Amino acid sequence: MASRSDGTLAERKRQLVADELRDAALMLLATKGFDTVTVDDIAAAAGVSRRTFFRYFASKEDVVVRWLADMSQVIVGVLATRPPAEPPSRALRHAVWAPLALCTDHPDHTERSRVVARLILDTPALEARWMEYQVRVRADLAAELAARHGLDPQADAWPRLAAGMALLALDQVLQQWRPDDDEHRLALLTDAAFAVLAPAFDAPLRSG
Repeated sequence: MASRSDGTLAERKRQLVADELRDAALMLLATKGFDTVTVDDIAAAAGVSRRTFFRYFASKEDVVVRWLADMSQVIVGVLATRPPAEPPSRALRHAVWAPLALCTDHPDHTERSRVVARLILDTPALEARWMEYQVRVRADLAAELAARHGLDPQADAWPRLAAGMALLALDQVLQQWRPDDDEHRLALLTDAAFAVLAPAFDAPLRSG
C-alpha cells in the first residue's frame, strides 16, 4: 500500500511536469505565435514526450486557457479572505487585482503574461475556450459573494450580476494592457474599471 508521503510526492511530481509544460508552451506561444507552435514543439521544449503532454493537457489550446482560468480562480480565493464588512466594490477590486499582480513580479514575466493574454483575446478558438471557463468561474464567484452577504445564489440576482461585472472588469484591463505597462499602470486600469462599476456593486442589497 502506498504511503501518504508517496502519494504527496507523486502529486508534486505531476504538478512539476504540468508546470514545465505550461511554461514551455507559454514561452513558445508568446514568441512564435499560436498557429506556428505544435504540441511536439511544446513537448520537446519541456523535455517530455508527446504522449506525456496529452496526459496533462487535451490540446495546446487547453494549456493557454487553463493559465487564464487559473488566474481567475485566484479571484475567488482572494475574495474569500477579504474582511466581511468590506464594501463589495473594494473586496472585488482586491480580488480581481490579485492575479494581475502575480503577472507583474518580473519585467519578463509581465510581458509574457501580456502577450499570452492578448493571444487568447485575439484567437477565436482560444477566446471561445476562455468563455467556457468563465462560466465556471462566474458560478464560483457568485457563490462566494452570496455567502458573504447572506444571499441565495439561485434566487437572488445580485451575486450572479456582480460576479459577471467583476470578470468584465478583468476583461477590460486585459483588453487595455499595452506593451511596457508596469504594475502601476495595470493598477490604474483596474481602479478605472471599478470606479465605473462601484455604484452597482455597492447599491443596497435586497434578498429575493
